[in-house]
Amino acid sequence: MVDSEREFSEKIAKIKLKSSEKVTEILEHFGKAQKMKAESLKKNEEMMTSAASDLEKLERDMAKKEELSSESKKTLNNEITATRNQIKQKYDELRSRISDHIE
Repeated sequence: MVDSEREFSEKIAKIKLKSSEKVTEILEHFGKAQKMKAESLKKNEEMMTSAASDLEKLERDMAKKEELSSESKKTLNNEITATRNQIKQKYDELRSRISDHIE
């Protein structure tokens, strides 16, 4: 093998190595993105579960309060329902955005 051929072979080997290193780096980034997706989905689930639990507790506490009029309870129940729907909507939006952007 002549010197110039060896030089080209070495350059080819370096290019292969550099390419392999980039592939490894990309796969690491992909793994991090997947981990972030899983963590984001988990936090979204935690938010939904926590909010639902807090609203249920509030409903139970409100039902026990005798000094609240039935009209006040009705108004508060409507607010709780609206809040529950708003939280569910945000939950669904976040879940969709997370899933769509990090597949």
